[in-house]
Amino acid sequence: MGRMFDVGVMVVWVVALNLCFFPSKISAQLRLNYYADTCPNVEEIVRDAVTKKFNQTFVTVPGTLRLFFHDCFVEGCDASIMISSTANNTAEKDNPINLSLAGDGFDTVIKAKAAVEATLGCENKVSCADILAMAARDVVALAGGPSFRVKLGRLDGLSSTSSSVDGNLPLSSFNLEELTSLFSSHGLYIGDMIALSAAHTVGFSHCNQFANRIYNFSGNTLVDDNVDPTINTGYVSELKSMCPIDVDPRIAINMDPITPRVFDNMYYKNLQQGKGLFTSDQVLYTDTRSRRFVNFWASNSNAFEQAFVAAMTRLGRVGVKTGSNGNIRRDCSVFN
Repeated sequence: MGRMFDVGVMVVWVVALNLCFFPSKISAQLRLNYYADTCPNVEEIVRDAVTKKFNQTFVTVPGTLRLFFHDCFVEGCDASIMISSTANNTAEKDNPINLSLAGDGFDTVIKAKAAVEATLGCENKVSCADILAMAARDVVALAGGPSFRVKLGRLDGLSSTSSSVDGNLPLSSFNLEELTSLFSSHGLYIGDMIALSAAHTVGFSHCNQFANRIYNFSGNTLVDDNVDPTINTGYVSELKSMCPIDVDPRIAINMDPITPRVFDNMYYKNLQQGKGLFTSDQVLYTDTRSRRFVNFWASNSNAFEQAFVAAMTRLGRVGVKTGSNGNIRRDCSVFN
């Protein structure tokens, strides 16, 4: 399991490290032990459900983490990503960029919500948004990463549309300016962006997300020697063997070729070796403005874990719904 950190200390540390970038504009009314009077064992209930799902498939880890990120970056951390489309509305989850989200992430939240609702006294007390935030925290620890406390009190959002996703999620082709601009729009620092990118240490991707880097870098035609020069040559050979030009688009490969089932700082060590899978990964090392973060966290796993927890804490406060702006859904996939 993971290590436990004091979030307050980490927030100060990461803000100092981020130096001259973006001021925070995140504001949310969240607190520890939010459900102490209404569902006091909620964290244990959620953790048990997440652990059972984790024991069934490791995809629970990257699936849940990515789900949390995609939820928070579109309309805030309000579980709007969980809503199913209807005849009258195409929801967030059916936007093309979200179609690759692993079903195991959704299933983790659904099962945790069911476990909470089945607990006497907890019925209709805990939001899907808080359950997703707790589940994202729990999968990190289950994969060997840090443990940390999560402030709760999010309400579930009242809207979920496919159109709201457009332009609000990073693409695999983004450069540093595009990444920092997008994260800044959500009140997150460059250090937060680089720390959160390390979630790719347990993720996976489909070949079409990086094929241009190994076959079509100049944008002319698919040829073996049309390769992004920032990629490690040995890694290129590995990628081509797993993702030939005519590969089945459903094939997925690990984003971390070294320790794909452990949440660690190997992501940064891979970047130092030219083994970042996406352009948006490798640019964190090739751009000198972000390289210092990569080098520091590659050499200091404890500092990385502290930075990741601080970034997850800030991410979890983006666009939180309170008061009349939200409610507690009885079913995470359907508005009340």
